[in-house]
Amino acid sequence: MTNSRPLLGATLALLAACGPSKQLNPSQQTITEKPVTENATPAAGSSKSAALDYPQARKTDQHDDYHGTRVADPYRWLEDPDSPETKAWVTAENKVTFGYLGQIPFRDRIRERLTKIWNYERYGVPQQEGEYLYYQKNDGLQNQAVLYVKRAEEQGDGQVLLDPNKFSADGTTALSGTYFSNDHRYLAYTTSGGGSDWQTIHLLDLKTRQPLKDEINWVKVSGVAWVKNGFYYSGYDAPKAGENKLAGKNEYHKVYFHQLGTPQSADKLVYENKQMALGFRIASVTEDERWLSIYLTDGKSDGNKLAVRDLTDSKQAGKWTVLGENYESDMNVVGNLGGRLLVYTNYKAPRYRVLAIDPKQPQPAAWKDLLPETEQKLEGIDQVGGKLVASYLKDAASLIKVYDEAGKPLRDVELPAIGTASGFGGRKDSKAVYYAFTSFTYPTTIYRYDLGSGQSTVFRAPKVDVKPDEYTTTQVFYASKDGTKIPMFITHKKGLKLNGQNPTYLYAYGGFNVSLTPSFSVARMLWLENGGVLAIPNLRGGGEYGEAWHKAGMTPNKQNVFDDFYAAAEYLKVQGYTSTERLAVAGGSNGGLLVGATMTQRPDICKVAFPAVGVMDMLRYQKFTIGWNWAPEYGTSDNYQQFQNLVKFSPLHNLKAGTSYPATMITTADHDDRVVPAHSFKFAAALQQANSGPNPQLIRIDVNAGHGAGKSTKLLIDEWTDVWSFAYYNMGLNPYGK
Repeated sequence: MTNSRPLLGATLALLAACGPSKQLNPSQQTITEKPVTENATPAAGSSKSAALDYPQARKTDQHDDYHGTRVADPYRWLEDPDSPETKAWVTAENKVTFGYLGQIPFRDRIRERLTKIWNYERYGVPQQEGEYLYYQKNDGLQNQAVLYVKRAEEQGDGQVLLDPNKFSADGTTALSGTYFSNDHRYLAYTTSGGGSDWQTIHLLDLKTRQPLKDEINWVKVSGVAWVKNGFYYSGYDAPKAGENKLAGKNEYHKVYFHQLGTPQSADKLVYENKQMALGFRIASVTEDERWLSIYLTDGKSDGNKLAVRDLTDSKQAGKWTVLGENYESDMNVVGNLGGRLLVYTNYKAPRYRVLAIDPKQPQPAAWKDLLPETEQKLEGIDQVGGKLVASYLKDAASLIKVYDEAGKPLRDVELPAIGTASGFGGRKDSKAVYYAFTSFTYPTTIYRYDLGSGQSTVFRAPKVDVKPDEYTTTQVFYASKDGTKIPMFITHKKGLKLNGQNPTYLYAYGGFNVSLTPSFSVARMLWLENGGVLAIPNLRGGGEYGEAWHKAGMTPNKQNVFDDFYAAAEYLKVQGYTSTERLAVAGGSNGGLLVGATMTQRPDICKVAFPAVGVMDMLRYQKFTIGWNWAPEYGTSDNYQQFQNLVKFSPLHNLKAGTSYPATMITTADHDDRVVPAHSFKFAAALQQANSGPNPQLIRIDVNAGHGAGKSTKLLIDEWTDVWSFAYYNMGLNPYGK
């Protein structure tokens, strides 16, 4: 369930993805390919594989001048996803890719096993609204989870309230958010089609269970903040005629107020900044509907300011009090105690704290610590049932503490194991809250937590066709290039032999303050049950140890992230888990950039690479949709010094002709409007030209899918089938014998 008061940091993190003067010459990326049939397929495990007949991508003489350095961009035409030439190229690439995958002898067996173990009931974290409990459930192989409602004390699953599987014929329209009015009467819910970040807001009368006529379009990077019979939301102007809605740059984010029963054209403009094209404006309202907050970012810095207004004070109509000296710190209102706002922030606290702020005294000197910074990173905070439930991270695992509203410690929430707990949202009068707990081999289980007694009881526990007791997870700390200790989780079957021959899947992210904590993945269980090793390091750039850890992997320190990843791979080899020939590296979005940099900087480090929806063109990423929002993380080519840094690791610009690259399967989707598919398209075209080795260089392009959120079960099973098939095949392994 989506909390009606989302953390700004979490919202923006979900939108993440992602010699200096040397002239780059396109001829350096060109090799002569031998004409072969597109169905030529290598024998599993062979050191030499027959070349694939990749589509010939047209090369142009496009060059750009970056501060006196000319940079070639011969595949610029692939940035237009709607051109007939791009569409023909996509069709041809998919024909090669699926022709290759279709000849892998055990691919169908993998699909069958994934389909079987995927077919189990999965629940989301419930949210109680008045007498009723709302939660999502997937019966097993449904493309989208269904929203149910039942009385809180009622047994069973109650009634279906919304079934997203009926939103579209192919199951690719997702229920992306749910927001309940404070009187429990109305539900605003958002849908997104084909994986796009664009959302549509719909309304449902919970008393009659009937939809309202209201519909709000062109919503992006937004919550729904209720006040009586209306709500605040954020969006953009509708795209102009002829403008590509999936690739066009999004500018001038605005906040509106919608009154129920009126058309969108009547919505009141509440906040805009005509002098600031970039940046987000996101509305939030406290549960008592007193305080309206607008989160303001500038598209250049890594934090935000808060513009707040007391809605009960008529003298403040149209006036804002701004909290925050600049855009350098995160500021997030999580609740209020009357006239004081509770603000979750890393202002002068890199591991985060909670402040009590009186907007009548907005200067930082008047701010008071409610929950001071500790040694553990404060990952999130909920004000619920007269208490504060604080979610901390201790070495990338959850530690949950309960305080009273004065900040006095009450108790810790006893968790079943080392793992990840999430949820704990509710209302100020809640007697209990719900949370999910998961770990690498612990299927996501839903618990009810009694705020009075401190007892957790199981609400729903899944029954999965796997045997968690057969596996073990350890956490190790290894040294990166500069000596920094990096934590890494390693999961495998008990009794694993450290003989250097185990197939290993090394997955990481390393950016945008995102913490990679233990979680269950039914797809990864197939890898584990066939003797595979799962390794997940917590690279710098993430949020596991607070803002200092994050900044150690931001511009101009991005190379630290790559070095941390390489050190993880070498640790796994030295310790006997695996070898180069049995190692696959993977990552998505910003993690796709990580894999792209790995391939170009250390092409000899692994056998298989999976860059998914990656940010591959670091010189032009800011020109598409909300890519400008990643500038604080990466820097941009518009700045001379940042360009000098970016051009060193931009995957697209560091491919070298005559290099033998790992067996690679790039994955992207035609509806990805966060990291537009042009990144992967151009990288694939250049990679296929540059590669001189025997390994396949494929791109797998999903149709009617996006960056990942809301992807249907069918598409997920199809994609993981191909990922594992490709990995095993290129490692020379058959998970099911001959």
